[in-house]
Amino acid sequence: MKFIKFVILPIVIICTGCMQYHSPARHTWSQYLRGASFTDMTETARIAKRPVFLGSGGKLITSIDSPAAAEYGDKVQNDTAISVNYMANLEYELYDALRKPGISVQRAGTDVVVILVRDAIMELNVGDISADGADTLKTISKILKKYDATFLEIAGYTDAMASAGASALSLDMAQRVGVYLSQHGINTTRMFIVGRGATRPIAAQDDIGRLTNRRVEIRLVPAR
Repeated sequence: MKFIKFVILPIVIICTGCMQYHSPARHTWSQYLRGASFTDMTETARIAKRPVFLGSGGKLITSIDSPAAAEYGDKVQNDTAISVNYMANLEYELYDALRKPGISVQRAGTDVVVILVRDAIMELNVGDISADGADTLKTISKILKKYDATFLEIAGYTDAMASAGASALSLDMAQRVGVYLSQHGINTTRMFIVGRGATRPIAAQDDIGRLTNRRVEIRLVPAR
């Protein structure tokens, strides 16, 4: 009698994007955000932070090879031309990569601001980053690693209805974004993280406007 042997091979299913991202435990955030400043990103704060930034491998925008640079002329004008060209390229890349509802990219002088409406990056009723939000922040991380001669301010905002604990809620959102960026290779000495509560609304305080006012803004400034 002949016996037929059946060999059962394990089936490996590779599923990209199936793993839901979860922020690490809150008590570990200080480890991920070591080097970040928890203050507004003023010019004075950036100047004070520059030695730490450079000491951690950061670079100034004037060290970037740029077609806008010139070997002659006024140094201030040349440096400004380099910054304008560099930040314009950064804006275009962010704009092209982030064409999603609830996300916008804007210019403010040489600064670039990415506005992330809360519902576009976080779970609806849970204080954590959503799968779509993780995908968006991963894209931002890749671009920020390329344009690394910049400081960034991560600012969280709530709507006017969140009067109690608004500052804590907005800081929580900003920190979660900062932790994600840190986990994905962004130098924390570039970061300024703040929670501004219900200040600086960008929309009316009606039902639709409140959804817009709940947001995280990432403001990028050339490192000089």
